[in-house]
Amino acid sequence: MKKGIIKIAAFVLAMLILSPITARAEETERRGPLALTVDAPAAVIMEASSGEIIFEQNATERRAPASVTKVMTTLLVYEAVSQGRIGWDDMVTTSENAAGMGGSQIYLEVGEKQTVRDLLKAVIISSGNDAAVALAEFVSGSEESFVDLMNKRAQELGMADTSFRNACGLDAQGHFTTAKDIAIMSRELITKFPEVKEVATIWMDTIIHKTARGESEFGLTNTNKLVRWYDGTTGLKTGSTGEAKYCLSATAVRGDMELIAVVLGADSTAIRFQEAMKMLDYGFANFKVVHGELAGTVVGQVPVAKGKIAFVDAMVAEPIGNVTEKGNNSELEAQIILFESIPAPVEAGAVVGEIIYTYEGELIGKTTLVAEEAVEKAGFVDMAGRVLRIWFR
Repeated sequence: MKKGIIKIAAFVLAMLILSPITARAEETERRGPLALTVDAPAAVIMEASSGEIIFEQNATERRAPASVTKVMTTLLVYEAVSQGRIGWDDMVTTSENAAGMGGSQIYLEVGEKQTVRDLLKAVIISSGNDAAVALAEFVSGSEESFVDLMNKRAQELGMADTSFRNACGLDAQGHFTTAKDIAIMSRELITKFPEVKEVATIWMDTIIHKTARGESEFGLTNTNKLVRWYDGTTGLKTGSTGEAKYCLSATAVRGDMELIAVVLGADSTAIRFQEAMKMLDYGFANFKVVHGELAGTVVGQVPVAKGKIAFVDAMVAEPIGNVTEKGNNSELEAQIILFESIPAPVEAGAVVGEIIYTYEGELIGKTTLVAEEAVEKAGFVDMAGRVLRIWFR
């Protein structure tokens, strides 16, 4: 009898203990991802392919960004190279202004020459202020002109709460941005120029100083410790000054999802890295990306009027992705809309339609469909041959 009573009591006690746990688990499932707080004044997590923000904390609060400023400097250098205005092997001569930069530097001397490639490596890995200003002057003729270009590009990207005053991030009146805006320019850099990740993940490297006194080797060590500490890190940029405190734009990839975690104003370098890792863990654990058709995928054909060939393949120009919570098994729905026809001549990349994506009944976005190849206008012989083929068929 006593054994029976003990068993019943044990069962009741177990139910009392487990019920709250079960209830909490069910409540968590209903609420979705657990709440996240970040030990820093401002922070953002953005999914890179879609630009969707999945967490924000004072995301539009204007703050000094320190050397995270160099994300924009790096972006503009890559764009200048891609446009053919400068080359990676071009030699840059260090000005007195660049050599005189304080803070983090690689100790360039006045008149010293370095390639664009090595200077940008010094900017990304070791956060050299002197290297950043030397590049700014080379791209635009002066740092002032380059800063104008930085602010113009920020406006184009929709960075509504950003104002740059220099190319390197030293504290200056009117030099500010936000966690959200940093995520925007970081996304532009890593999606348009993914090769930057190869440099941003280098742990240690060297450059050669070439001066009147001879050559000497200078070591570069990555200021972004996540390169060593966090699995999947792809970049990107640290920063710290007295006003800005400790800042970071951290990028990482797991599977088919890449995240950007921005931390501004942390009280120590350890905290900024710790909080960035916590944010990345949160994003990867709780969210996934549902992708549309990949860029370059052919989804149909469009008739070409009076073309040398009768049809041109319609391919996806840019992919579309949607961020959703893990456990949600809904799929993107695509509506493909193609032009009825397009007149020859057709240039490769000409718009021939679009795909409209919806998710759970809501519009997610549109992506352009373009001609995969050029089509020349048909001549008389081409048209006559086509008519004969149709007639005999």
